[in-house]
Amino acid sequence: MSLSSALRTPWLRTFRPVASPRTRIVCFPHAGGTASFFRTWHSAMPEDWEVSAVRYPGREERIAEPLVGDMAELAGRIADALAPHMGTPTVFFGHSMGASVAHEVAALLARRDATKAPVALFVSGRAAPHRLVRAGDGDLGDEQLLATVHGLGGPGAELLRDPELRELVLPPIRADYELLDAYVAGPKAPALSIPITAYYGEADPGPSAEDVRAWSELTTAPFEARSFTGGHFFLVDHEAEVTGDIRRRLGALL
Repeated sequence: MSLSSALRTPWLRTFRPVASPRTRIVCFPHAGGTASFFRTWHSAMPEDWEVSAVRYPGREERIAEPLVGDMAELAGRIADALAPHMGTPTVFFGHSMGASVAHEVAALLARRDATKAPVALFVSGRAAPHRLVRAGDGDLGDEQLLATVHGLGGPGAELLRDPELRELVLPPIRADYELLDAYVAGPKAPALSIPITAYYGEADPGPSAEDVRAWSELTTAPFEARSFTGGHFFLVDHEAEVTGDIRRRLGALL
């Protein structure tokens, strides 16, 4: 029996390939983030669940590829790559920018073919689309932009102080923030008909709890929100709790 067909698309990195997965979780990284952010999540899931993460162009194994600076183009290309693999019950998880990308991809897949849509959406550290406000981070100078990213305290933030590494990470960070700034003023995906769960850090300097809970207006299915101690990257310290909560909710849903 062959391994999961997800291995045959450069858009996904699968950390523990499963021959015939019962469930697939597709994770969407934050701005400037990479698939590696989710490299340990599979260990918290049943052995017949497959965890994959989206690999955005211009970083890690795809560093030589052109960056994508438009949400519609990014969502469309990801949807094209995922569609052949959506026969397996699939859920999306997106953190920060990844939440917006996951929502756009989910809506696009549903619009094309409802049978190829994800069965649930998990969003994290991101205001609902209609609550987004243009931050203007994409307009900042290099030092200011890096200081903003460093202030969020994400994994590897200290590496931004290394001049050589900064040359590699700055272009995707800037492209992602410019994409987000443009997305605020652009069209947004409509409401979904699948359950949405929203997570947020109680000390996140970004979206307020109210703005995160407004995701409830983006689904006609059940919605729940849960807070955690910590800031924007509460996922790092609460990985076991978050993955455990996802596993529990999917166990009741699927």
